[in-house]
Amino acid sequence: MDLVVGAVVDGKVTGIMKFGAFVSLPGGKSGLVHISEIAYSYVNEVSDFLKEGQEVKVKIIGVDENGRINLSIKKAQEPPAQQQPPKRRTFNQNNSGSGAGQPRTFAKPAQPAAEPSFEDKLKQFMADSDSKISGIKQYSDRKSSRRRGGR
Repeated sequence: MDLVVGAVVDGKVTGIMKFGAFVSLPGGKSGLVHISEIAYSYVNEVSDFLKEGQEVKVKIIGVDENGRINLSIKKAQEPPAQQQPPKRRTFNQNNSGSGAGQPRTFAKPAQPAAEPSFEDKLKQFMADSDSKISGIKQYSDRKSSRRRGGR
């Protein structure tokens, strides 16, 4: 069987290291699943996710110039479903007056319509910079006048 990048094959974990796991592949070849390619969640210890002798489905994600095969377990699986963003928050308003006891709904603030252009960012940076420099000058002028016996 010819192992090509993008192919999903069955393999068997033959060794576990701190940085990943070695997996034997069909045809007597073996490859490495790097720790970052084991699961979609954070992997602190490879042994928490894999055991020697375990059968795994892997995707071939690369073959380097030395013939080493790079594998991924997580890319051979469906990604986990994204969590839905939280719904609008509601709470009861206990104040007296209109709407007392009625649930109030607050929406998230609106996102800015578009990214500011480079020129707009530059103008904002220059304005901030000038403001900071003038503040530093005022501070140093006050400090030097105190040393000379002013105020």
